[in-house]
Amino acid sequence: MNLFTIITRQASRFASLELFRYIGPGFFVTVGFIDPGNWVTNVEAGTKFGYNLLWVVTLSTVMLTILQHNAAHLGIVTGLCLSEAASTFFQPFLRFIMLGSALIACVSTALAELLGAAIGLKMLTGIPLPIGALLSAFFAAYMLFSKNYQRLEKWIMGFVSLIGMAFLFELYLADVAWISAVGGSVVPTVPHGALPVIVGVLGAVVMPHNIFLHSEVIQSRQWNQKGDEAIRKQLKYEFFDTLTGMCAGWAINSAMIIMAAAVFFSNGIMVTELPQVTETLKPIFGNLSAFVFAIGLVFAGFSSSVTAAMAGGSVFAGIYKEPFDIADNHSRTGVALTLAGGTVAILLLKNPFTGILWSQVALSLQLPFTIFPLIMLTSSKKVMGEYANRVYGKTVLWIVGLVVIGLNIALLVDMAR
Repeated sequence: MNLFTIITRQASRFASLELFRYIGPGFFVTVGFIDPGNWVTNVEAGTKFGYNLLWVVTLSTVMLTILQHNAAHLGIVTGLCLSEAASTFFQPFLRFIMLGSALIACVSTALAELLGAAIGLKMLTGIPLPIGALLSAFFAAYMLFSKNYQRLEKWIMGFVSLIGMAFLFELYLADVAWISAVGGSVVPTVPHGALPVIVGVLGAVVMPHNIFLHSEVIQSRQWNQKGDEAIRKQLKYEFFDTLTGMCAGWAINSAMIIMAAAVFFSNGIMVTELPQVTETLKPIFGNLSAFVFAIGLVFAGFSSSVTAAMAGGSVFAGIYKEPFDIADNHSRTGVALTLAGGTVAILLLKNPFTGILWSQVALSLQLPFTIFPLIMLTSSKKVMGEYANRVYGKTVLWIVGLVVIGLNIALLVDMAR
């Protein structure tokens, strides 16, 4: 073995080790891709419209990657999360609109996550949904306030990912019309009555609370205090982290829609509640599918309830120009408001399945109040210095924001008819 080969291999090995030092936050945020809100919107899309709305997942994932990448840049360069930066650089009225609506979005997210966990608990034990929701909220609060969530995080993410992988594996077993699926993934179509589902899928994928959460998680590492070299390395590796996590989410979301299309749409079966989705897992798990689905739903609800509460805590603490810290009263208040608001909303729901769907629509309606302030912050040299968005970056971000606004306006017009 010559010297050049040895040096090359060692350099490659070092680069790989270096890469793993800088990745992580993107995969943490990806938990939101397989939460109960996504399950409901994906099942609704596949059941009612077959493969026709797969393009929404593709478009939403591209937009999410761009936005998450931008939010991460804010945290890396400034050492501030999105909420802190808004409170530092915006006038009171603008930050009130932005952060007030963001907190409402966190509550909407918690509604879907707590309700999903409650449905799973009901399938397993038969306990009523309101009690299941309360238990889920107490569990999420305990995990955060006791700081035990860090110990369970990898196990929860691993199990939820296993359920996601099951959907992917089923693509080999199901009778999928692959030509239609591929076409549906890249060719936009808007079937009659599809706008609420389209906007719901958009909100479920491009979740505003996840944008706040990503900037919070990455700013906690305080790369900005380690000099320009560390900032540049993190900026370089962060995109790989974000892109990989988002692509995994795209694959799982797409698989859910495809399975719903193959199992329900093709057979003319309408889905009105989440337990019906167990039919899509029978090719792998057989009669155990209901049990496996319920366990997955509980874990997905538990884990994403914690991240929703963390995002709520981050938003509320940011109002006072503070980072998320569960030992601080402002962070605790944000966590409590998020979980309590989600629980109360559940108690008022008449139809759980429809409630989860419309909670995701609410997330989409909030998105412009997150996206455009984010663009303003990351395009400002006062905030970002030499790392501010350039013309190309700003153009892409504005296009993303305008697409979101366009879809939301189309839904509102459709509802007004």
